[in-house]
Amino acid sequence: MIVRILGEGQFRVDDVATAELNRLDTELEAAVNHDDEAAFAAALDGLLGQVRAQGSPLPADTLEPSDLILPHQDSSMDEVRKLLTDDGLIPG
Repeated sequence: MIVRILGEGQFRVDDVATAELNRLDTELEAAVNHDDEAAFAAALDGLLGQVRAQGSPLPADTLEPSDLILPHQDSSMDEVRKLLTDDGLIPG
């Protein structure tokens, strides 16, 4: 799957990483729902870090349709709250 981190670029991430990404997404959503800034920062860092660790960056001159779009590293809780759906940031 192709994951875009806003302001950073796209990464090709193997589908086997989906379970861990969903777990981290659940942590992020819980932190936002509880207005817990420390947990929010840790969860966002963990989610984006997992994409970077498990994914392969696509060349900057390549643009493919993104399966997931994640907020940038310095996103505020309010910015992320606006991106959340009933499924969090990651559907499913």
